[in-house]
Amino acid sequence: MKMMFLRRSTQAELDAFYPIRPECQDSVPKPRFKLRTGKTLSARRWHASFSEEGQLDIAKVLKRIQRGGVHPSIRGAVWEFLLGCYDPNSTFDDRSLIRQRRREQYDEWKAACQKMVPVIGSGKFLTTPIVTDDGQPIDGDAGIVADENGNNDPAFEKKVIQWKQVLPQIGLDVVRTDQPLVFYQTESNQAKLWNILSIYAWVDSDISYVQGMNDICSPMVILLENEADAYWCFARAMRRLRDNFKTTSTSIGVQARLSTLSAIIKVVDPKLHEHLEELDGGEYLFAFRMLMVLFRREFSFMDALYLWELMWAMEYNPNTFLLYETSAAAETTANVSEKLLKQYGKFERNNVRTGCKDYQSALAVFLAASILENKHKRILKEAKGLDDVVEILGDVTGNLDAKKACKEALNIQKKFLKKEHQGTYALRPKFPAWPCL
Repeated sequence: MKMMFLRRSTQAELDAFYPIRPECQDSVPKPRFKLRTGKTLSARRWHASFSEEGQLDIAKVLKRIQRGGVHPSIRGAVWEFLLGCYDPNSTFDDRSLIRQRRREQYDEWKAACQKMVPVIGSGKFLTTPIVTDDGQPIDGDAGIVADENGNNDPAFEKKVIQWKQVLPQIGLDVVRTDQPLVFYQTESNQAKLWNILSIYAWVDSDISYVQGMNDICSPMVILLENEADAYWCFARAMRRLRDNFKTTSTSIGVQARLSTLSAIIKVVDPKLHEHLEELDGGEYLFAFRMLMVLFRREFSFMDALYLWELMWAMEYNPNTFLLYETSAAAETTANVSEKLLKQYGKFERNNVRTGCKDYQSALAVFLAASILENKHKRILKEAKGLDDVVEILGDVTGNLDAKKACKEALNIQKKFLKKEHQGTYALRPKFPAWPCL
């Protein structure tokens, strides 16, 4: 009886962090994530992991996260480390200075965007066009089209027009984002998400905005109260995912990872790969959504956050902050000691030991492979076309266990790397050069 009461109180505690609108309760998947004493990273364990000066024992933290995730009360702060916003060897004072500098930078970008579109930062957001297809202002409000030096530069004007044209699309996607959550019933919270996505689209104009980025950004807005902090957390997540959204007239951004997924299945499950090729599914486009938005549709909101922190902890590399902050080349991992390897996540540790540096073989790709492997028998038996494959994979929504899925992904990674090491298959090494934001 006492144990049942504890379970109910624990579930109520979790539900209070991400409350669902009453009318949506029956239509959303029930979360599987549970707080597990001795496994989940608690607030007490988290605060105890810092030295007096503020250095974080990242090895201890990673071990705990990989066992049971993160308590929602500290999730935002933990994610900032997992995503490389801060160096675990930094002090409290170091991080305070970095945080202040980044907030000032965000405020500068926001002020510049406000001059062009005054709605930004007003607590409201746009869902209707403000410029025509050829760049002419609607309702006579053209905003500012001069560059920071006051010059009417044609290239700058083109950038402004393209940016303004995407703002209503961002607004429409914001309206659809995580609708079941009480959090987004408030227009000011929706506007916060719109601000961040709009400013990111201005800063990283090569990518601008692509549908799906709203699904990645939304949790950061919920977890981090300060808008600038949420922006930088999202920007760091985009460092990992940026290539997913880089689309040209001849290719989709996530295509490289789909190709890697195809290569992995070809090695670990040749029979399944052959069947998919016979169905004209050799490009694995049916897994597009999974990889594009990191399985947001396959898991409940709470379980998606749990999955992400498991993945990021398993992919963690202690050099991430330095790599992002300085745009330095990836550090060689040939002579990393076993002691230092404890500061790496399980997935990245396997890559270091085998010398694999292929960015496209991220954990998400192996996770997608594990889902395909899980549906191996059904696909071979029931799939007569690609629509059948999509339907079979659709059945996993709300029925996946995040930790089990990650464990299976690690097993597939080990199997694949073993065969790669034996020379059965080799991925072409590729490490992306990131633009400075």
